[in-house]
Amino acid sequence: MAKNKIKKTYECQSCGFNSPKWLGKCPNCGSWDSFLELNLNDKVQIKTSNSKKAKPITEVEEDNFVKFSTFNEEFDLVLGGGIVPGSLTLIGGSPGVGKSTLLLKIAGNLAQNSKRVLYVSGEESIGQIKIRANRLEAISEKLFLLSEINLENVISEFKSDKFEILIIDSIQTLYSDKITSAPGSVSQVREITFDLMRLAKDNSVAVFIIGHITKEGSIAGPRVLEHMVDTVLYFEGDSSRELRMLRGFKNRFGSTSEIGIFEMTKDGLVSAKDISSKFFSKTNPQAGSALSVIMEGTRAIVIEVQALVADSAYGNPKRSTTGYDSNRLNMLLALLEKKLDLPFNQYDVFINIAGGIKIIETAADLAVIAAILSSFRNKTLSRDIVFIGEVSLIGDIRDVYNIDLRLREAKNLGFTKAIVAKKPKEIDLKFYEVDEVSKIIDWM
Repeated sequence: MAKNKIKKTYECQSCGFNSPKWLGKCPNCGSWDSFLELNLNDKVQIKTSNSKKAKPITEVEEDNFVKFSTFNEEFDLVLGGGIVPGSLTLIGGSPGVGKSTLLLKIAGNLAQNSKRVLYVSGEESIGQIKIRANRLEAISEKLFLLSEINLENVISEFKSDKFEILIIDSIQTLYSDKITSAPGSVSQVREITFDLMRLAKDNSVAVFIIGHITKEGSIAGPRVLEHMVDTVLYFEGDSSRELRMLRGFKNRFGSTSEIGIFEMTKDGLVSAKDISSKFFSKTNPQAGSALSVIMEGTRAIVIEVQALVADSAYGNPKRSTTGYDSNRLNMLLALLEKKLDLPFNQYDVFINIAGGIKIIETAADLAVIAAILSSFRNKTLSRDIVFIGEVSLIGDIRDVYNIDLRLREAKNLGFTKAIVAKKPKEIDLKFYEVDEVSKIIDWM
């Protein structure tokens, strides 16, 4: 009697692409030596509930999400007002940036306010976690620790008690008995995330997942991981610096435009105070520095743009940016060459946004140009002035949204002058209206 042949396939551990044979290079994502063998006979059979009939949208009742606080203002802001029962949240970031520290502190806050929390770690022993919890003052009888890497054991422990919050640290260390591949593989991450999603939805509990990131800066595992969860948050900032920024990239229960700003202290990650002063200094002004006001969600932040213009020692001038779009810098330099006849094709130009923040809007274009011209002419700009405006390809300077809110923040921090495209009303500052790039030279 012939034996059933074992069906096999190979799966790329970088993108999830399947192939009937082993390949050295993935044709989908281009990664090398990333294929692992899977056994199709072990494929999990997912049980589905009885089919449901479609309903007219006029007969559908809205879900009322009752959010509860994490007792951390910055974290609540990024989540959209608090935690939604039944939500699945993914938090990513580079090693040492503070993912575990923040979630352990949040777990302590919730437990100290009568929420039963299960914190699962596959990377540390519960004794190690207790040491960090003592430092963070996250000690409570309602906070339970579990060192486990088997998903079935985690779910069994969770269901054995009435927990309201589940925290997984991290998703890459867990494995499921349903899948034969190694922990952290595409198949394991996908299957575990699906099981955790069903656990959250069926039991109306909030689940938080910590995810490692790849060298490209994305969360390790297939992109479907981010599609399955309700909220995706990324930590930004260098682990060697005090400030950390938590930015939302997906949120089904709130806005993705808000960011949370934290400061790493001996007591762990705490909400940063006097935020704008962290990104600029009004003392000891130097040539090549200009100030602007950007918007992060509903928050106005004063930032410092630093520029360095130096003679190019080689044939091709260098263009380098930190915290600013390099393509936009090239556009602004081409515009200055065209409108002002400045020979930037003979100079290296470097741009840095102080404090480690990344600019994703165009309101700082005017400050970038001012900083470049200041460095080029070796002329110091006054620290009482902020530059706010978008620069277009045709050379005019345009107004930006929420200009009143930006200028109020500047006034509160002691600034007395502003260079803008259009003078707003009812703001007690001295304004200089600049509508073309060519007029910046006249003003300077």
